[in-house]
Amino acid sequence: METGEKKEMKQFITFEGIDGSGKSTISKEVYEKLKSEGYDVVLTYEPTDTMIGKYVQQCIKTQSDPFVTAFTFIADRIQHCKQIKEWLDVGKIVLCDRYAESTYSYQGAQLQNQIKNPIKWLQELSEDRIIMPDRTFLFVIQPKESLARIKHRDELVPFERLSFLEKVHTNYLKISKGERFLKLDGTKKIDEIVDICYKDIIQ
Repeated sequence: METGEKKEMKQFITFEGIDGSGKSTISKEVYEKLKSEGYDVVLTYEPTDTMIGKYVQQCIKTQSDPFVTAFTFIADRIQHCKQIKEWLDVGKIVLCDRYAESTYSYQGAQLQNQIKNPIKWLQELSEDRIIMPDRTFLFVIQPKESLARIKHRDELVPFERLSFLEKVHTNYLKISKGERFLKLDGTKKIDEIVDICYKDIIQ
């Protein structure tokens, strides 16, 4: 192959989708596959397990004011990006289960009756404060099917309700445009999706 033809391997990859879309399972499988092939890879997630991240989880469980939840998510992400940058700077591949599009989609749905164009507002709050991924995988699945997958969870959080997930699903499709995004059918077999993600990252 001639010099300049080879694409650079993607280094920062995010996994997005509504609850029950399979993104957490797939991100773990992709991490294991990359690791088994000898790549220096990190799997992280949001909310993080830091003090701010734990407060985010508390906001979700207690159904805090949507503005408080949104600001806390963004604060957690800004802090998280400092760690992500450290990993990227030493050449690690970073996989992240949920990132900015989760906030735009979920908190955008929460705030839709409280502020004009909440997604744009949330994006502007994050602008120039977070790291842009090289690739974002969006796992697309109908909310009814995703809920059927998670109905056996011991405790469904308020976000895991059909009417709400339908709004989130619509938001994801609205914002996931451009070359950074790759939409994947969340109903396909796990091995098939993992293979697509793996090849896309290393090519």
